[in-house]
Amino acid sequence: MVLALAQACSNEATGKAKAEDPKKKLIVPVLVGTAVERNVPVQVSAIGNVEASARVVIKAQVAGELTGVHFREGQFVKKGDLLFTIDPRPFEARLKQAEANLAKSRAQLQNAKKLVERYGSVVQKGYVAEDQYDQVVANSAALEATVRADEAAVEQARLELKYTTIRSPIDGSTGDLKLDAGNIIKANDNDQPMVTIHQVSPVNVVFSIPEQNLPDIRRHMGRGRLGVAAAIPGDTEGPVEGELTFVDNQVDSTTGTIQLKGAFPNEDRRLWPGQFVSVVLTLSEERGMVVVPTQAVQTGQEGSYVYVVRPDMTVDYRLLELGRTIDQEVVVKKGLGSGEKVVTEGQLRLAPGVQVKAAESAGGKAPPEVKP
Repeated sequence: MVLALAQACSNEATGKAKAEDPKKKLIVPVLVGTAVERNVPVQVSAIGNVEASARVVIKAQVAGELTGVHFREGQFVKKGDLLFTIDPRPFEARLKQAEANLAKSRAQLQNAKKLVERYGSVVQKGYVAEDQYDQVVANSAALEATVRADEAAVEQARLELKYTTIRSPIDGSTGDLKLDAGNIIKANDNDQPMVTIHQVSPVNVVFSIPEQNLPDIRRHMGRGRLGVAAAIPGDTEGPVEGELTFVDNQVDSTTGTIQLKGAFPNEDRRLWPGQFVSVVLTLSEERGMVVVPTQAVQTGQEGSYVYVVRPDMTVDYRLLELGRTIDQEVVVKKGLGSGEKVVTEGQLRLAPGVQVKAAESAGGKAPPEVKP
């Protein structure tokens, strides 16, 4: 009887002990990361649009039959490459006619000058009336003007003949071809341009930022070059690097934003006109900041907090004062030191003092549960 009573008391005491210390029932598996100290860039993010650094609409400067198209739609062409040929024969004939008229006028002028010399030598002797001499001089001056007009006509004819071959004025990518060989084209036809060329190396990215950021941007621009990175959705090669080249001269009063432009060499042509990209403008760098993975930070009634893993493998609840978020990390202004371990996965089962079994976040999944 006494033995049974003693055993019952012992069991009751053991049960109470277990009830009083529930944190030691189970070792919770978690993933952890490390708070590290590093230099953090000060950045402004936006959505941007890629635009060609130059856009040229090709139109014919003379009318005629299109006899040759020397490129394919979408082909990259270089400055000076032949694009179109217009039938040159009518313009060659006009040039020959203008040259013949010039030769005729020059011959007439030469004869008129001789008459002026001849009449000038006898007019003083009274052999020729002065009004007759004046008429010869006037005729010579008129022929000089005719020669100049004919010379201009020859230059115009040569220029029009030159316009029968249309060459690319820039390096770039050709767009949709509007006309085929055999079509009769008009001069300076605004309704139907022949083709449009976009220069894509280099290329620009246009984006807008809130006007509140303008003072910081202007201040940092005065200190040197500002880098711009453009990330292409779905592209696994990483962002394309460029630099800020333009800040608009006024703020858009309807949106409260200001337009900026970044220039990118784009030699590999990853950026394409009309494309939307994620833009990050880097203004400066803050040194010696403590950062932790964003997934480690939780939000409670008292604010943002993390669970810190202590050397004895129990966790401690720690309130934080946070700064900016950069990629997958957040800056900790106060509450955490460099080198401390924080829980990044498994926080729902934790409380201050709970024992954990930790695996590094980079190592994969959390370890299995372990009973003491």
